[in-house]
Amino acid sequence: MTTVEKSLDELCINTIRTLSIDGVQHANSGHPGLPLGAAPMAWVLWQRHLRHDPKNPRWADRDRFVLSAGHGSMLLYSLLHLFGYDVSLDDLKRFRQWGSKTPGHPEIHLTPGVEATTGPLGQGFANAVGMAIAERMLAARFNQPGHTLVDHWTYTLVGDGDLMEGITSEAASLAGHLKLGKLIALYDSNDISLDGPTSLAFSSEDVAARHRAYGWHVQIVVDGNHDLAGLDRALQAAKAETLKPSLIIVKTTIGFGSPAKAGTADAHGSPLGPKEVEATKERLGWDPKLSFHVPGEVRELLRASIERGAKLEAEWNARFAAYAAAHPALAAEWKRRMAGELPADFDAGLPTWEPGAGPATREAGGKVENALAARVPELVGGDADLSVSTKTSIEKGGSFDAANGAGRNVHFGVREHAMGAIGNGMLYHGGVRPFVSTFFVFSDYMRPAVRLAALNHLPLICVWTHDSVGVGEDGPTHQPIEHLASLRAMPELDVVRPADANETAEAWRMALLEKRRPTALVLSRQKLPVLAGSKQKAREGLAKGAYVLHEPAGGAPDVVLIATGSEVSLAVDAAAALAAKSVRARVVSMPCMENFRRADAAWRESVLPAKLRARVAIEAGSSFGWREWAGDGGVVLGIDRFGASAPGEVVFEKYGFTVANVVAAAERAIAGTR
Repeated sequence: MTTVEKSLDELCINTIRTLSIDGVQHANSGHPGLPLGAAPMAWVLWQRHLRHDPKNPRWADRDRFVLSAGHGSMLLYSLLHLFGYDVSLDDLKRFRQWGSKTPGHPEIHLTPGVEATTGPLGQGFANAVGMAIAERMLAARFNQPGHTLVDHWTYTLVGDGDLMEGITSEAASLAGHLKLGKLIALYDSNDISLDGPTSLAFSSEDVAARHRAYGWHVQIVVDGNHDLAGLDRALQAAKAETLKPSLIIVKTTIGFGSPAKAGTADAHGSPLGPKEVEATKERLGWDPKLSFHVPGEVRELLRASIERGAKLEAEWNARFAAYAAAHPALAAEWKRRMAGELPADFDAGLPTWEPGAGPATREAGGKVENALAARVPELVGGDADLSVSTKTSIEKGGSFDAANGAGRNVHFGVREHAMGAIGNGMLYHGGVRPFVSTFFVFSDYMRPAVRLAALNHLPLICVWTHDSVGVGEDGPTHQPIEHLASLRAMPELDVVRPADANETAEAWRMALLEKRRPTALVLSRQKLPVLAGSKQKAREGLAKGAYVLHEPAGGAPDVVLIATGSEVSLAVDAAAALAAKSVRARVVSMPCMENFRRADAAWRESVLPAKLRARVAIEAGSSFGWREWAGDGGVVLGIDRFGASAPGEVVFEKYGFTVANVVAAAERAIAGTR
């Protein structure tokens, strides 16, 4: 590198640093330490390796960059501004302000060029694993001899805190097992966290040895503050290692350049302060009086990045045109999948069931999933070592493994948290529609990833089986109680608990049609009867969240029984028993509260008339939240204690889920509203 080149590199790096600390100081909030320390590695990656088009941030074959250490968001915003994305200096000045493009942590729907919403540590790392999986899947599907359509890298920048989180251990282990050679992690190893030196809690671990044991290619750059050539060589070597994911450990100084705070926790999560910002700029050879300054030489150099990105995409577009001429059907499928559209006939031939004895909804779900998979090639997914129980294997789909990028079944192993975040990463990438599966009680292990799916409008499909105390003998550790209520409290998540096989078919169909929200399919272990009317009513009923499954003969209902899942058949039986006592009971199946809440007022009134105040809500889970539908005068039959080990039918009986108890509750509700 010539002296001029070195000088210009340093000028660019210090521009990133000063923009970042100016943004944090202007907001009087944020994390200046990471941008000051990590700017050199970010510069080398973005200037010399990252293939992207700033004028088209969604170009399909771009490299992905995920800032897993999302608290350092000003680093990313500064890069986006300098490299020509639609992030202005004014946007940098509005860091962490209401309605700005530059929120406190990166959010994919707010800022052009952000690939994943990060901040909860470790999530971005696992998202990057998901992106690398999606890249391999798409390459296996679409690349043809003489025509390479998919060929890009996934990079992630992680910090000490990321690598302390358990989710990164789960994700790194799986990435090594799968030999995801197009995944590269840059580790900003500065030995400082919010509370102080990492030696307080992270001293005995050899991160390099751990990742080598996971099957990663590991390198160390000793002087990440200055050794740009070493950073460049490490990235080149990582890209040359195609059979292992790569970890580049970059030793840096947090808050580099700050005379008073460099190398200390004081630089981590608080503005430097006006005087220290000036002192830092002086230390970096910068005019301390200049704020949000980009030198003309930097602007001139980075103008070329826009031209370079446009050229890369133009070359790919030419390749795609040749590909489309040679493989028109695959090209059409590519366009459809990358647009997030389903095949026109995706739901043709879905199975239906007639009234009578029926399967468990997990078994019905497996049949429906496979019927959909036959027509929707982008439907892929896996489970946390439970496909035999959750019934989620795609038949003849093959296993996605280190040798076979075409496999549609991902074996996540017992790694629920990483599984959820990897599924999110696949959706961030695009071109695939993943589902993830485990027992419902273990949704607790993946809840942070589900929350981020909801926050980011990712249509992740969560198939959670063994939905209640009906699990039986496995006992309270495996019997979900509070899970339905707690997940229903999460904004933008649709929780669907089907009553029978027909509702399950419609639930799967609805989940695939959904583009902006994750869907939880909560399915039974035990067999459930197929209910009269569900085949005809489930489509509209699921779409609107609740519907009248059974209407009594002989006049207006005296009471309405509202239930979900396995308890709907109990409500139907109780309605028959009430009819024998000359009490007219309407049965409402409410598979999705969220959809019912969104339904128009006329539909809600037709299902639950305001004047019909005698109501009984029946669900084998926490009663929390049911008062909204049961009303003040209604009765809620739920479970507000943990479960017990016994056969499922015995547990249901002991907890009061019997016809006699529902009849008694209905009589109380009627008496209470007279």
